[in-house]
Formats: sequence, structure tokens, C-alpha cells
Amino acid sequence: SSQTDFHHAIPIYEYLPGWSEDISKARTISDLPKNARDYITFLEEISGAPMSAIGVGPGRDETIVTRDLLKR
Repeated sequence: SSQTDFHHAIPIYEYLPGWSEDISKARTISDLPKNARDYITFLEEISGAPMSAIGVGPGRDETIVTRDLLKR
């Protein structure tokens, strides 16, 4: 594909429910609110790729690692 192809692209807007809970202490997917988990699932489905890590805050330790990229 080329840049010219993108000039003909039509955006698709998807509206998903958000969440108001603080997720900075989440360390596993199950710690997240349902709408956050649904959002991650949506991103995985639309991209065709699984999430490896999910940032839940600005700190280095505020990350959910969902799969080890160093393992084969």
C-alpha cells in the first residue's frame, strides 16, 4: 500500500463505553473493570494481534504483561 491509498480510506468510528475506576493498581487483566477488558478485547480483534503489555499508568511498574515476548 502507498500513501495514495490512505487518501481514499474512509474512517470507521467505533464508540465503546469507558470506565471511571482507577486502574493504576491493576496488575492482571482480571483486575481491570469490565469495560476496560472489553476495550482490550476489541483492540485485539480489530488489529488481529494479541496485546503483550498494557500500560495502566505512567510508572514503569504500572504495566500488565499479558504474555512473555522472550519465550518461544
